[in-house]
Amino acid sequence: MSDEPEVLFSRDGDAGVITLNRPKALNALTLNMVRLMHPQLQAWAADDAVRLIIIEGAGEKAFSAGGDIRALHDWGKAHDHHVIDFYREEYRLNNYIKHYPKPYIALMNGIDMGGGVGVSVNGSHRVATERLTFAMPETGIGLFPDVGGTYFLPRCPGAVGMFLGLTGERLKAADAIYAGIADVYVTSDKLPSVKAKLAAGESFDVVMREFSSDAGEAPLKAHRDKIDQHFSKNSVLEIIASLEADGGEWAMKVLSALEAKSPTSLLVTFGQIRAGATLDFAEAMKLEFRLTNCFMRGHDFYEGVRAIIIDKDQSPKWQPATLADVRAADVEAYFASLGEDELQLD
Repeated sequence: MSDEPEVLFSRDGDAGVITLNRPKALNALTLNMVRLMHPQLQAWAADDAVRLIIIEGAGEKAFSAGGDIRALHDWGKAHDHHVIDFYREEYRLNNYIKHYPKPYIALMNGIDMGGGVGVSVNGSHRVATERLTFAMPETGIGLFPDVGGTYFLPRCPGAVGMFLGLTGERLKAADAIYAGIADVYVTSDKLPSVKAKLAAGESFDVVMREFSSDAGEAPLKAHRDKIDQHFSKNSVLEIIASLEADGGEWAMKVLSALEAKSPTSLLVTFGQIRAGATLDFAEAMKLEFRLTNCFMRGHDFYEGVRAIIIDKDQSPKWQPATLADVRAADVEAYFASLGEDELQLD
């Protein structure tokens, strides 16, 4: 085990700088990192000498590839309370970042998925580089797109958010900007200059006018009509029927991707994104905590992690195995109040 701290905090001029520091693990978030970040952000919020926050990932491969899924799997299998503690504290951190009183600038350089999205996309300013690979791939491991996905996915243009949430499609910088998941494009070689100018007191807008550039055409835009046509349907089964009726190359590729996902995850995610369109951010996080509690008590998350991360046979055996086998009442149960165990936010 490395003696290096999992997350680094430093001051650079006007900036409080957070560096996610697990490069060998693609900067995956741990419970310890969450527990360190939240109070540090609170301290900087109260410090008049700190004008803005910059968050980045160590190394060149990843901003953060997600939460520490293996630890969550092991805690859940052992019925260890840490599995729910992680989600409770992570979602509280996500909510705090969303409402942070100072500019919170995420340098999305490299892989940014799952839990990494929660500490980047929810910030006030999101910078994408040519290294960005964004995705919410949770339906492929028997989960749902959380860490604020309930809020930001339904606010993507048209049916793009539903498409991203169900399929786990990977996006590069141009697509992330088109979807409203990132704000501006800056090539990675310019990040040191961006950080230096921000720390020296220049505003984000002024710095971006100097260093940002055009990310190019978004591939999502070319498929937007198809995405809206198929993913605006009123159920997952209708989406699948629409793709089957289309029969084109793109539709068949998307259909194949959906067929590999957990049926329960697909149905819950559909309901989550539909519900999220009318929720504020705090309400969205409370809903996600309800969903998380149910998934941690279920089967598919543990099977998904086994198949994708542990055994790596890429052949999860979902239960129920098909969309038709999932009962509507079982899906509705995921959305039910937790009573006294509801997520409490500041």
